[in-house]
Amino acid sequence: MTGTGFEADYAALVALYRAGRHDVVVERGGVLTRSHPGRAALFNLIGASLAGLGRHDEAVEAYSNALAIEPESADAVNNLGAALRHLGRIEAAVQCHRRALAIRPDHAAAFNNLGTALRELGREDEAITAFRRAAEVRPDLFEAHLNLGNMLVQAGRREEAVACFDRALRLRPGDGYARAQKLFLQAHLCDWAAIDAEAVAIPELGVSVGIVSPFTLMALDDSPERHRIRAERYVADRFPPPRPRRFAAAAQRPARLRIGYFSADFHDHATMHLMAGIFERHDRSRFAIHAFSYGPDRDDMARRRLRASIDHFEDVRALTDADIARLARQEQIDIAIDLKGLTYDSRPGIFAEGAAPLQVGWLGYPGTLGAPLLDYLIADPWVIPDEQRGHYAERIIYLPDTYLSSDDRRPIAATPSRRAMGLPEQGFVFGCFNASYKIGADAFAIWMRLLGAVEGSVLWLLGDEPHAEQRLRREAAGHGIAPERLIFADPLPNAEHLARLRLADLFLDCFVYNAHTTANDALWAGQPLITVPGVSFPSRVASSLLRAAGLPELIARDREHYEAMALELALNREKLNGIRDRLSFARLASPLFDTGRFTTFLETAYDAIDARWRAGEPPADIHIARQQSPWQPM
Repeated sequence: MTGTGFEADYAALVALYRAGRHDVVVERGGVLTRSHPGRAALFNLIGASLAGLGRHDEAVEAYSNALAIEPESADAVNNLGAALRHLGRIEAAVQCHRRALAIRPDHAAAFNNLGTALRELGREDEAITAFRRAAEVRPDLFEAHLNLGNMLVQAGRREEAVACFDRALRLRPGDGYARAQKLFLQAHLCDWAAIDAEAVAIPELGVSVGIVSPFTLMALDDSPERHRIRAERYVADRFPPPRPRRFAAAAQRPARLRIGYFSADFHDHATMHLMAGIFERHDRSRFAIHAFSYGPDRDDMARRRLRASIDHFEDVRALTDADIARLARQEQIDIAIDLKGLTYDSRPGIFAEGAAPLQVGWLGYPGTLGAPLLDYLIADPWVIPDEQRGHYAERIIYLPDTYLSSDDRRPIAATPSRRAMGLPEQGFVFGCFNASYKIGADAFAIWMRLLGAVEGSVLWLLGDEPHAEQRLRREAAGHGIAPERLIFADPLPNAEHLARLRLADLFLDCFVYNAHTTANDALWAGQPLITVPGVSFPSRVASSLLRAAGLPELIARDREHYEAMALELALNREKLNGIRDRLSFARLASPLFDTGRFTTFLETAYDAIDARWRAGEPPADIHIARQQSPWQPM
């Protein structure tokens, strides 16, 4: 150090810390502790730099040293709690943050960290209270407003969350993450005027302005190039660099390849609606199936069905990413399947830690992670056409029909009456059960023109957001359509939801982010669907499903064709019934709903990538060949 006295040396370390020079702080601070062993602030600063380097176990030791010197240091206790949380010791972290607040009741950072720990424990209301107190104690604390906004989103209180992100943006107008979160909420709320006001800025968010959660802008920007850039920057910012994966490959395939599926959604969720049949159809003589669940512990039918059809179920909610990856390695998983990508509750850090020799993304996230976390991404030639291939960091496994699985054992309840569902007894029913964030002003304008052209028709939508319902009714009135011609459906259990879909005449898809599971539901229920493909993966999924169902004529060339096709089918009942008949046949015989066929292709893909790895060959794009099938579209 400089030899000019502790205060000067300590000030120099603080400057280095603020500049992000954590390694230098640790090295020089360690030297300084030998000549000044009684300085709690010094150990606290070293701990903060160790935490900045991801060395949280060493940070715990440094903070403990600080507290041994100064037991009533609220900063050291608060920082100790943060380090313990990173090590997965969440309850201990909560106790530390509460102790810090007992020492200093106005410690805004301790309230903020307490909220984070409570959120990880699933104690939603307490977390909201803690974040709110942090913002009240220190209104200029950006992170408090941001975290409160995110927590309110999780609680479904979107209008309040928008106000939080507004306050955060007043503190940091250039923060791309907060702006993207706000836009995503406004999409959920169908606040298209607010989105239009930001339209010029959207392409740059997460690309040249800030770091954003990539999923938030997928429904607002149909650009696979920008999707990749956002993912690259987000993963690089939020997760550690991937650890080298050092696995010794036996030359010969084992009798049973160990496949590990990782998700937060192994319960009554869209993922299980699509995958339950896959788990049941896996060839258990050749594959050992493991599920690693880091989502809620729910004893529902979907969870019971899963557990009955696989070899091992691991509840890993309480484990860190590193511990989950270590468990997967101990279980000798050959291929790890990430079912979440960069969606809500995802944990890409598991794959940064190296869970298996081969790591594959599938189903839950329609895009690239933009980083070398995954070796492969499962897709099909339609959702990732050749001209867009360069916008995906992973090697692609192209399945032959569609990448989206189906469960051909999904039950459908008895069809209810129209009256029971709040629908008119007579009149054409246009339906769209997409989440509200997928509905854009352009699609809605087309739908209103269709209602205007088809006398007595109604539009049946999913009622998942009351504020969105109010806005959509006002928008309808602005288009000259009586608001009561929009009918909103409450959530129902899946079998009952599928049954009510049969009451609609025609499903109208959204544009930038298509119906995915929702389209699969509609087709399984026998409801024809019209879509128009865009450029990016999420805008092409419904088209992929229609092709696999043998109904490619329902894929419109452009939005004008989409509108014309919908109008023709609404006015030509004979033609619509003919399509319904073909769809009924497809439900029994098409590749879209042949779960056994799909599982065979999936297992062929697993064998192919495993064989490459055992031969010492690097990952490469793989096309799974379509086998001869007696099925032909009518």
